[in-house]
Amino acid sequence: MAVPGIGATAPDFNLPRDGGGRVSLAEFHGRPLVLFFYPKDDTTGCTAESLAFTALAAEFDAAGAAVIGMSPDSAACHDKFVKKHRLSVALASDEEKTTLQAYGVWKEKSMYGRNFMGVERTTFLIRKDGIIATIWQKVKVQGHAETVLEAVRNLAA
Repeated sequence: MAVPGIGATAPDFNLPRDGGGRVSLAEFHGRPLVLFFYPKDDTTGCTAESLAFTALAAEFDAAGAAVIGMSPDSAACHDKFVKKHRLSVALASDEEKTTLQAYGVWKEKSMYGRNFMGVERTTFLIRKDGIIATIWQKVKVQGHAETVLEAVRNLAA
């Protein structure tokens, strides 16, 4: 599926999350949501990205936004990842890849001449009314969380 565009309604989800329970888009109606998709728990880039969002969690909260990371890893895998790195952002588990596909981030990738399906690192800023405000595709981790925080602050202004 194609990535939904800016101005589109964000695709709904209701998924298992770290720590037990579930997380859904509906929970954040009335509050901006940063939804970052990443390939795999406990890999170098994904750990750096999750740590960067965790480091800025209080600032995102002060700006009125929630932050959720999502990957195809299981909730149990997320629990280990959170514990190992002391992450404070919620992590949603999409083992069935339905939400990953709805957001257009489950794509064919290539590494070392081998093609495979995986998550393209992408972040969505969803307004409090559920409309997509900004999309960052093929994210480079360095400085990304700070860029997203600035966009959240500008959205609130």
